[in-house]
Amino acid sequence: MCAAARRLRQQLGRRGQFLLILGVGKTCWGLSFLVTPPGDEGLELLTRVCSLRHWAWLWITAGIVTAVSAFLRVGRDRWGFVAALIPPTVWAIAYTAAVVSGTYSRGAYVAVWYLTSHVGVILWASSVPEHSVPHLRPARKGKAP
Repeated sequence: MCAAARRLRQQLGRRGQFLLILGVGKTCWGLSFLVTPPGDEGLELLTRVCSLRHWAWLWITAGIVTAVSAFLRVGRDRWGFVAALIPPTVWAIAYTAAVVSGTYSRGAYVAVWYLTSHVGVILWASSVPEHSVPHLRPARKGKAP
């Protein structure tokens, strides 16, 4: 690994690395909606308000905030995790609404996918301390470690 990448990895720490990867991914996902918007099946709740091209900016903005937060100290990076949660939560709500209204039966599976592989993972990562290595206990007198 080159020296610059090693320094960046050390500066970011585990939480920062996660936020940077997530932020770049969310930004790219949003940009894909601008380049070639996907079908709106299951997203009618959102498309009643505006087109998916406009909703792309939710992903892009959240991605940028998430990526920038990667460079903040632990404790101040919370807004990156909050920003990362917003788009998948909005999408999960839209798909759930489509299931309830009966317009997109597959939406339940997609909503659960967003809630577990996006929201759940983000919530878990936000709770992981930067250094969670167990501390070694001092050995008792007369006992080998």
